[in-house]
Amino acid sequence: MDTKTYDRLRAIADELPIEPPVWAVEIDEEGITMMMSPVKRHELITLRLRRQLDAQLLATHPGVVAHSGPEIESPAIQRMRRPDLLVLPESALDEDDAYVDPADVLMVAEIVSRSNPDNDYEDKARDYPAMGIPVYVIIDPRKGTAAVLTDPGPGADGTRYRSRHDYVFGDTMTAGAWSIDTGQFPTYESP
Repeated sequence: MDTKTYDRLRAIADELPIEPPVWAVEIDEEGITMMMSPVKRHELITLRLRRQLDAQLLATHPGVVAHSGPEIESPAIQRMRRPDLLVLPESALDEDDAYVDPADVLMVAEIVSRSNPDNDYEDKARDYPAMGIPVYVIIDPRKGTAAVLTDPGPGADGTRYRSRHDYVFGDTMTAGAWSIDTGQFPTYESP
């Protein structure tokens, strides 16, 4: 996609009404994607992940927070993404720009949706390393699994994560400088 096309899509995305059931919009090589509101267990996992990270961030990275909400924009690769959770300096949220610069982001996390898992496993696993985001966590409540992708660098198909560690719910995983207890995460289906 060229810069003119991306700028036109950004202008359209800014004008779209974001009301339930639409939760957010993203832009990638396919165009604009309207994200549907997440289900309750998706949000519960995001909350529990944020709490775990915030408790550790006070000690490991003062001034850095785990937060859900802002979009990350990379005009250089014509992408705008809205991760379920991101780790960044709190000061990055107190800037005039509407979108977060990927250079400020230490980690992103996505909770895989039932309806569009390829977006997290394929599309975002391509876009986040191209944005230079060092750690990408994928939590999949459909299967009770998680993965930590790190070390963005060149690959045959462009920038990719060169390291991946897989976990099952109940494991404690390492993501960057932080430990995450996946035993706190429910699956979408009740046991």
